[in-house]
Amino acid sequence: QVQLVESGGGLVQPGGSLRLSCVASGMIFSRYVMGWYRQAPGKQRELVAEISSDGTTNHSPSVKGRFSLSRDNAKKTVYLQMNRLKFEDTALYSCSATPPPGVGTMIYWGLGTQVTVSS
Repeated sequence: QVQLVESGGGLVQPGGSLRLSCVASGMIFSRYVMGWYRQAPGKQRELVAEISSDGTTNHSPSVKGRFSLSRDNAKKTVYLQMNRLKFEDTALYSCSATPPPGVGTMIYWGLGTQVTVSS
């Protein structure tokens, strides 16, 4: 079955950097749209960034210019490089995998990794 395992979260000071990783298994990784979402306490989950099978990326305006999403199909891994972190970036970050048309409609999720920005 499809599994997504995130890592790389932690505690960081404002202005610092973190790199999140999401390793996938049980799927033809290269065909999936991979995304990162986040949810802060008391708030709705929001899209951070996503990357299509051809490498096209879409970043939320709130992170554009600070965060960068990339994928390594050989390693079945998607990375979220987060720079110039702000207090408001504190959230649980979860990886998602959306199948291509014809494969299915279920979106898969990882359990998430916590990012806390604090001084």
